[in-house]
Amino acid sequence: MLLIVNPSAGGGRAGRALPEVSVTLEQLGLEHRVELTRDLGHARELARQAAAAGQTAVAFGGDGLIGAVAGALSESGGLLGVLPGGRGNDFARMLGIPLKPIPACAVLKDGSVAALDLGFADSRPFIGIASCGFDSDANRIANQTRLIRGNLVYAYGMVRALASWKPASFALELDGGLARTFRGYSVAAANSRFFGGGMMIAPDASLTDGKLEIVLIKEVPRLRYLSLAPTVFLGSHVRQPNIEVLRAESVRISASRPFTVYADGDPIAELPATVSVKRAAIRVLVP
Repeated sequence: MLLIVNPSAGGGRAGRALPEVSVTLEQLGLEHRVELTRDLGHARELARQAAAAGQTAVAFGGDGLIGAVAGALSESGGLLGVLPGGRGNDFARMLGIPLKPIPACAVLKDGSVAALDLGFADSRPFIGIASCGFDSDANRIANQTRLIRGNLVYAYGMVRALASWKPASFALELDGGLARTFRGYSVAAANSRFFGGGMMIAPDASLTDGKLEIVLIKEVPRLRYLSLAPTVFLGSHVRQPNIEVLRAESVRISASRPFTVYADGDPIAELPATVSVKRAAIRVLVP
């Protein structure tokens, strides 16, 4: 087992927990080697090395690290293990893996193997949700701040972004055919249900159906948007008239002004971009 660690993830949470994680894995009888990542490219290379050696590649960090490792393993059929160590930990939340790394170690010993879907924004893989528009601004602010720790950073980014937000026009092509246009806030192409530290933006999304849930957030006044924001943690926002949910294997997204596509907390593409899903692309240890 190769433990691929981003020691700075979660404000250093992964690095601080690493000694106890190693002891716990030893107590569980799991032989392992630790590698600290320099960047996501390095993490991908380590994942390929683990797969070539027949080892489980365990990503210990945030969703961005997990997505990078998952993308590398999808090329080789290697096995992915997950230890949450980031700010949001939305992939672990989706799988029912404990959100603290020490109890999550048990899944590496006793978990079963599941074949799960993997998303792609153009050629870049992601595990959770690719979004753009207002979400682009909120993610950029969240990633730049050093004032707020934990998953509250996403709420902070949203409030800050809302102050200067102006609606944009979006154009979508679903599965190469059906076209949609709308004016509003965001487009989210969801392989998973959660992003932003527990926001259930796509409550019906599945990691095993080979489809994306495409959530359109249409124009409403900013104060109305802010008042409705808490409903996303329950998934009840989808009942609002300014929300539309579509399903497709791929969606081509363009907009009236430039936006960066974010997924798993990181920038991964620029509009226009095509977001798609590959069914059963990764093998993952799950509870």
